[in-house]
Amino acid sequence: MNLPIVAYGDPILKRKGAEIDEDYPGLQELITNMFETMYTAHGVGLAAPQVGLSIRLFVIDANPFADDDASLKDFKKVFINAEMVDESGEKWLFNEGCLSIPDIREDVSRYPDIRMNYFDENWVEHEEDFTGLAARIIQHEYDHIEGKLFTEKLSPLRKAMLKSKLEAISKGQVDVDYKMKFPVLKKKNR
Repeated sequence: MNLPIVAYGDPILKRKGAEIDEDYPGLQELITNMFETMYTAHGVGLAAPQVGLSIRLFVIDANPFADDDASLKDFKKVFINAEMVDESGEKWLFNEGCLSIPDIREDVSRYPDIRMNYFDENWVEHEEDFTGLAARIIQHEYDHIEGKLFTEKLSPLRKAMLKSKLEAISKGQVDVDYKMKFPVLKKKNR
């Protein structure tokens, strides 16, 4: 099932996600639906807060970047209760976007190397190192379960320049080809 993606401005995007256990209701179906939603929206990652659930779950399929980095071919993973163990290296800029913030792309500085502890969809625990684009995608999605958005990593001047665009997104004044829920429209419908 294709789930609506929560737009910028919804308070759920600012909440730290709660840990879940393997008895979380409908978990496997949720994971399947999150991948379907991500593919429909042409994304490479999607976190549970982006579909309205404040839990520590995100999915990634970095295959669209395989032309730039062969190690990303078939790089498809589920991260449950993920924790950042380490970040290292010299930060580098890369242009990022977010399905919850359509039509805005900005250069974001992130570490090139990370170590993550997480459970996969079969509840196997992993402590794994990631580098390059894989690390970047994971950090972006990890930020979501920590209640952070990539726009928070921008300079105050850049954020001020984007303010009206961000407000328009929260009001639903954006053209997207996937289902979204807009916080300002939600308030009006009460």
